[in-house]
Amino acid sequence: MLNIAVRAARNAGDLIQRSSENISQLTINKKSKNDFVSEVDRMAEQEIIQIIKQAYPDHGIIAEESGEQKGNDFTWIIDPLDGTTNYLHGYPQYAVSIALKKGNKIELGVVYDPLKDELFTATRGGGAMLNNRRIRVSKQIDLSTALLGTGFPFKYPQHLDAYIGMFKTLTPATAGIRRAGSAAIDLAYLATGRLDGFWEIGLKEWDMAAGVLLIQEAGGVITDFSFKDQYLRSGNIIAGNPKMHQAIFQAIEPHLTDSLK
Repeated sequence: MLNIAVRAARNAGDLIQRSSENISQLTINKKSKNDFVSEVDRMAEQEIIQIIKQAYPDHGIIAEESGEQKGNDFTWIIDPLDGTTNYLHGYPQYAVSIALKKGNKIELGVVYDPLKDELFTATRGGGAMLNNRRIRVSKQIDLSTALLGTGFPFKYPQHLDAYIGMFKTLTPATAGIRRAGSAAIDLAYLATGRLDGFWEIGLKEWDMAAGVLLIQEAGGVITDFSFKDQYLRSGNIIAGNPKMHQAIFQAIEPHLTDSLK
């Protein structure tokens, strides 16, 4: 199953990179405010689904652009191009994200950055890898020297005040905060120690399913804002090694509204 996911991610990545030479000619549609989809997203998604369905015709699919296809107890969760806005602007931070869930447990995850040819993979109980080299979350325990990743809640203006409060607390307390525009890559970077911690409001399941397993298999901790494991449902996420996770939670807790808990 991991081999199928890797093949699908690489094929989609190749398609994305070939199309990057003609971005000005792409058909682009606006799904909602600040949320775009291009024909490349759709073509990459269809490439991934075709490869998966050839191998596992009975499996279900949850894909960002085409929605849900019911199947058996296995469900593939697909984001064909995480960071579409970056891609359309030539900003080099985007990736393919594919995860497989059995029941409610994520069993494998793949995040592929076609621009840098970096392939992040994880299987439940099998560890996390970057280009076949084992990876671990950072050992950073001091928030003052930590580099954090985040994402702005641009789709959820009702949470903006709470988020700004979190940002204002964490900015002077850390070595820096990065917002690169692809949650899949941010979570993969956390798994390999390039970021020490991460938090975001309102992610979708396809944004983070693969990254969640990467972090867990790399020794990290992930919860929602109530210290529970409902992040795939709520979209609210805190991640890091155990001590960094705790430090981020303590910093943002005073800013949490009832709707975020």
